[in-house]
Amino acid sequence: MSEDTKQPGSEEPTKPDVSDSEASGTPPPSAIPPAGSLAGADAEKASMVEQAKSRVAAVKESLEQPAGAPKPPVKKKEEGPKPTDASDHPLVKKLKSKFGDAIGEASEFIGQLSVNVAGEQIVPVCDYLKSDRESSFNYLSDLTCVHYPERREAPFEIVYNLFSIDENERVRLKVRTSGTVESVTGVWPAANWLEREVFDLFGVNFTNHPDLRRLLLPPDWEGYPLRKDYPLEFIENAWTERHLPVMTEVEIEQLQQRRAYGLEILSVPQERMMRKIFIGGKEVMPKDK
Repeated sequence: MSEDTKQPGSEEPTKPDVSDSEASGTPPPSAIPPAGSLAGADAEKASMVEQAKSRVAAVKESLEQPAGAPKPPVKKKEEGPKPTDASDHPLVKKLKSKFGDAIGEASEFIGQLSVNVAGEQIVPVCDYLKSDRESSFNYLSDLTCVHYPERREAPFEIVYNLFSIDENERVRLKVRTSGTVESVTGVWPAANWLEREVFDLFGVNFTNHPDLRRLLLPPDWEGYPLRKDYPLEFIENAWTERHLPVMTEVEIEQLQQRRAYGLEILSVPQERMMRKIFIGGKEVMPKDK
């Protein structure tokens, strides 16, 4: 019988039963996902790879198509709203009953009524629309012009945008002209500056205007910048030759360099001229009296 050599109190503490897999750090079979399945970031990465492969395959397939193969039909864009005939509009009927043939074609586009009016009747028509109790278009919100160079007989179209404050309604009048139309300042005094602007930029004359002269450009400027046939790029015209100071060779070279680098907007002859005018105390144009 062997002797018991263990000393009292030296017994090792008992440990719970631990499996071999847990002791080695390997997860149990139940924690391992089945074969062929991915989880988390791996699944997302695999999905992105498959999408990239499908895109590459689609590009290759399109490149491999023969030259004469028909292309897939292109989906047409949906057409937007178009102007409709407004000859049956109550206001158009009222104007035609009052002015007859002076009222031309009428159209409506997105709730906006447009009526063509003969130039010689524009003042009576405007006065009637302003004084009419049912409509009372008492506010001239805008007066502008459109240039149609291809229309030789009447290349300009004066546009009057009227607004009824009481009825919250709008109407647009259009007058075709070759370059002269009667002023409506007697109906709406606000047309004064609007007609001066059209005269300044389009060259349309308004008869019976109280003070028809340029509004934005100098009085001796030649040409009308908002016409379609006016050049868009900077040009040396007679006005610049008369008013710009004589430039030295150094200044000319500096200007050419700035234009070559696309910096002409920073210092063009007009800016230099304006600085000299204001420094010298000279008036740009006669003051309004």
